[in-house]
Amino acid sequence: MRFLCLVALSLVASCLDADTRPNFVFFITDDISPDDLSVYGNTHVHTPHLEQIAARGLVFENAYLTISSCSPSRCSIITGRYPHNTGAPELHQSLPADQHTFVQSLQKAGYYTMLSGKNHMGNPKALGFDVSSDSHPAGAEKWVQNLRDRPRDQPFFAWFASHDAHRDFAFNDKAPQYEPSELDVPPMMFDGPGTRQELAGFYHEVSRTDHYAGELMKELQRQGIADNTYFVYCSDNGRPFPRCKTYLFESGIKTPLIISGPNVTTGRTDSLVSSIDFSATFLELAGVEKPESEQGVSIVPVLSDTSAVVREVAFSERNWHVFQNHQRAVRTGDWLYIWNAWPERYSVSGESASFQFTAVKELWEAAEAGKLTDAQALLTIKPQPAEMLFNVRSDPHQFHNLANSPESFSTLQRMRGLLHRWQEQTGDSVPENPTVDRQGLHESLSGKIQRGDLPGQDREATKISAPGPITISR
Repeated sequence: MRFLCLVALSLVASCLDADTRPNFVFFITDDISPDDLSVYGNTHVHTPHLEQIAARGLVFENAYLTISSCSPSRCSIITGRYPHNTGAPELHQSLPADQHTFVQSLQKAGYYTMLSGKNHMGNPKALGFDVSSDSHPAGAEKWVQNLRDRPRDQPFFAWFASHDAHRDFAFNDKAPQYEPSELDVPPMMFDGPGTRQELAGFYHEVSRTDHYAGELMKELQRQGIADNTYFVYCSDNGRPFPRCKTYLFESGIKTPLIISGPNVTTGRTDSLVSSIDFSATFLELAGVEKPESEQGVSIVPVLSDTSAVVREVAFSERNWHVFQNHQRAVRTGDWLYIWNAWPERYSVSGESASFQFTAVKELWEAAEAGKLTDAQALLTIKPQPAEMLFNVRSDPHQFHNLANSPESFSTLQRMRGLLHRWQEQTGDSVPENPTVDRQGLHESLSGKIQRGDLPGQDREATKISAPGPITISR
């Protein structure tokens, strides 16, 4: 009898060891725009490991975030829900306990789940993670050990979240240091010596994410599981500089997205995807049913067919992030539409208003001296445009607002209609008593948060799971 029991236990262990479900490494960076990587054409920043990963995987040219703000972006990704539907649409809010995460679904299905690095969403156990850890400065120092310490009889999902490339910038020997005079300054920013110095620190941290991407891939290959592991590299919002992070221009809401793994085709795709789609994608790849609460769609068809279309329209929102904001964006075809509920206010965040950042101070001083282009100076004036419309193909940095162009009127009406449908179907609304500014315009980041009403709160948006328009026809 004892012999039979041992045989049975051996067979069970063998079956567990033979679990062929795929693993996942989800590498989410902090504050990086696509244009900051050599994979997307930046010739000054070294990201060779990401180029190698991209060469054996798929690079997305049109991946968009639901918001360009740290914690609400992460809460949106982990739930597959728009920020105003999560109950955590503003900076520094934890995900409410009644919201379901895809990590919980994977954990329930037998996945071993890890979180290491920046969290900014809430209690790890409540989010569905078996283990959690953090480290500094990069947040990535423990990742390889996490992979080595995992149980070998379970597939795993690793949420590896770097602190890079968030301010303040810290240097070490894991990435090259850049000469400020040799860098290109993104055209929406003012080209000043302090700005260049900050960019050099920023790009050091961007390259450090590349270093750890290489370390992770080496470990996956060492363990012989690289071919059965999906590796995903993305960001939570755009670079932490004026007119980028928090903004609904592409410098804020567009994310790098590189995916490699089992049966993923190689190349680049123009297919439109949203960060709200990540959760449905992970669950489908793992063979786990998507919960009804999720509003995103799976992008699995694109992984094998670069011409596949899973959505024709993507939506993004801008809420409180140190300063009051309520803006919404619609992205479809060649067009980006931005609607501003409070045009009487400055359109700013800490990364574009606080003089503790040299790039910010230089930009506002240059505005006062009349040294900026109209696009660079836009955030320094009020009132702001109530509506903006851009052709992103002909105007990749969104410098020319066509909202008042007679030739674009039909497009403007179509975008307004899409936004209205999305707001109605997902329960979005403008709060009557919003969270107030945490500080004065140019003060250092400080002060207590006096939280007000949230967008969608009066319509009980946290109970709504309607996805809003996904195609132009519905």
